[in-house]
Amino acid sequence: SASLAVALPAGLLHHPHGDIVSRITTDADGVGDGLLLGFSQLFTGLITIVGTLIFMFVISWPIALAVLFITPVSLFVARFIGTRTHRHFRRRAEVQGSETAFIDEMLSGAKVVKAFARESITSAEFDDINKKYEKASLSASFFSSLTNPTTRFVNSLVYAAVVLVGAMLALASQGDGGAAGAAAAVAAGGASAFTVGALSTLLAYTNQYTKPFNEISGVVTEFQNALACADRLFALLEEPSEPADSTEPAAQPAAGTTAGVTAGATASAHAGAVTFDHVSFRYLPDKPLIEDFSLSVKPGQRIAIVGPTGCGKTTLINLIMRFYDVTGGAILLDGQDIRSLPRADLRKQIGMVLQETWLKNATVRENIAMARPDASDSEIVAAAKAAHAHSFIRRLPQGYDTPLGEGGGALSQGQRQLLCIARVMLALPPMLILDEATSSIDTRTEQKIQSAFARLMEGRTSFIVAHRLSTIRFADLILVMRDGKIIEQGKHDDLLAQNGFYAALYRSQFA
Repeated sequence: SASLAVALPAGLLHHPHGDIVSRITTDADGVGDGLLLGFSQLFTGLITIVGTLIFMFVISWPIALAVLFITPVSLFVARFIGTRTHRHFRRRAEVQGSETAFIDEMLSGAKVVKAFARESITSAEFDDINKKYEKASLSASFFSSLTNPTTRFVNSLVYAAVVLVGAMLALASQGDGGAAGAAAAVAAGGASAFTVGALSTLLAYTNQYTKPFNEISGVVTEFQNALACADRLFALLEEPSEPADSTEPAAQPAAGTTAGVTAGATASAHAGAVTFDHVSFRYLPDKPLIEDFSLSVKPGQRIAIVGPTGCGKTTLINLIMRFYDVTGGAILLDGQDIRSLPRADLRKQIGMVLQETWLKNATVRENIAMARPDASDSEIVAAAKAAHAHSFIRRLPQGYDTPLGEGGGALSQGQRQLLCIARVMLALPPMLILDEATSSIDTRTEQKIQSAFARLMEGRTSFIVAHRLSTIRFADLILVMRDGKIIEQGKHDDLLAQNGFYAALYRSQFA
C-alpha cells in the first residue's frame, strides 16, 4: 500500500512488498535461529576444546601438538564447503522472497484473478516459482550436508593418528632395553613410561576435543542460512533513511494567521500560503518528472490540479506532505522551507483524503477518531453526518461500535471512502488535500459531499486532484499539468475560453 511505501527507505520502494515482508519476518527469524544454534555450540565447544587440550599436554605434549596442528584441516574443509554453500542459501532466500511477494500480490488481487479466469495460469506461475524454491533448497541442503560427514572423517583420521602414535610409544616404552624405554618416555613428555592407560585417557580426551567440531559442522545448514538471511536483512537496514527532521526551532506563525481555524485544529496553525520555488523532483535519478516547477498559492485558495495520468499531480501532493523531499528548489509554507519543519508538525496542519482508502482493524468509531482520539461521541457523529456516512453506519449491526475487519471488512469501497472523509471532517485541519476523494462514491452522494467540502474549505488552503472535471468547476485556480509542468492555469470559464488542453479534456467528458 501507499502508506507502507512512503515509510520505507527510498532504495526499497521498487521492491515488491512481499519481498520486504519476507526480509523483516522470515530472514530475521533465520538469523536468530542460526545465531542461537551457532553461539550455544560455540561457547560450550570453546570450553571443551581448551580443557581437553590442557589435559592432553599434561599427558603427552608431542601428541597434543600433533592433534593441534592437524585440527585446522577439518576447519579448512568446513570453510571450503561452507563458502560454496552460502550462495545456494542466498539464492534460496531470494526465491523465498519472490514467492512471498507473489502470494501477497495474488491474494490482494484474488477477485481480479477470478474475474479474468486466470486461476490455472496463476497456479502455473506459482508452481514455477515453487519449483525454483525447491531446487534452491535442495542444492543448499545437499551441499551443507556434506560438511558434517567430511569433518567427522578428518577428525577420525586425527583419532586414528593418535591411536597409531600412542600405541607405538607404549610399545617402545614397554620393550626390552631400559635406555630405549627411557628415551621413549622422555619423548612422550613424561618422566615415567608411556602406558596403555595413558593412551586410553589420551584417546578419550581426543574424542572430547573433536566433538565440538563435529557438533558445529552439524548445524552448518542453519548457520549458512543465517548468514544468507543476514545479507538480505542488513541490505534493508543499511538503506539510506529519509533525512532527519531539522533540530532548529520552527518559526512561529504570525499573529492572526489562525483565523478561520475551527475547533479541532491546532492552535499553532499556519496561514496556508504555499510557494513552489523552482521545484525539481525525480523518483529515479535518470528519469526526470518535475523540472523547474514554480507556483504561488495564497492562503485560503482552492487549487485544482488536473492532467493526464503520470503528469505529476499526486507527486506534488507527496512533496507537500514530505513523503518525499524535493531534489531541487524548495517548497515554502508561509515563507518557511517545509524541510525545516518537523514532519509531524507539518502533517498536523494538513488533512488528506486519498483515492486509496485505508481503515484499520478496529471499530467504526475508532477509525473515524484516528484524526482526533480525544473527540467526543457527538463530534464523531457530527463528522459522520457531514460526510453523509451516518445513515449507513446506523444500519451496521452495532452502529459506531461495529468492528471492521482488515482494510474495512465487508464495507463497500464507497463506504470506506466516506469513513475516510468523515475522519478529515472530524480533524478540521488548516489545510486540505483531496486526491480523487470522491472517486468511489455515487453521483448523488458526491454532490452532497462536495457541498460539505465547500463549507469545509472556506478559509483553508486546499489542493484538489481530480479527473472528473465536474468536481473542480468552482476552484479559485485550476492548474493543468503535463510532463511535470504547468501548461495552463486559470479559472474554469477562462480555461474553456482559451480552447486549449483543458478545454479538450472537458469536452472529452461532457461532449
